Amino acid sequence: MLPTRNEAVIYRSLSEGAVLFSLTDEVYFGLNAVAAEVWELLPPAHTSLDSLCAELAARHPEISPGELRGDVIELLTSLQSFGLLVPTSEPVRHASPRVAAVEARLA
Repeated sequence: MLPTRNEAVIYRSLSEGAVLFSLTDEVYFGLNAVAAEVWELLPPAHTSLDSLCAELAARHPEISPGELRGDVIELLTSLQSFGLLVPTSEPVRHASPRVAAVEARLA
């Protein structure tokens, strides 16, 4: 099962990728275009690594499936280590009112 997005993280898409920001942990993380796609394909869009990687492979046939899978695993591990993703077995931390206020200003 794939990890899920931490509800306390703000995601903003940019022309060249995206940014993630956690107000609770004060973590800022930049994503390139493919990494932003991975973020968008996380649950509920996909619940398994295999299905997520299959969709990415279809979108990016120029990347070998083995390299793509390794890169996805590395990204998910990194995002989880920074608290931006939570394992599905852990309770999801709910966004604080500060997160909702910042999201409203960024919208």
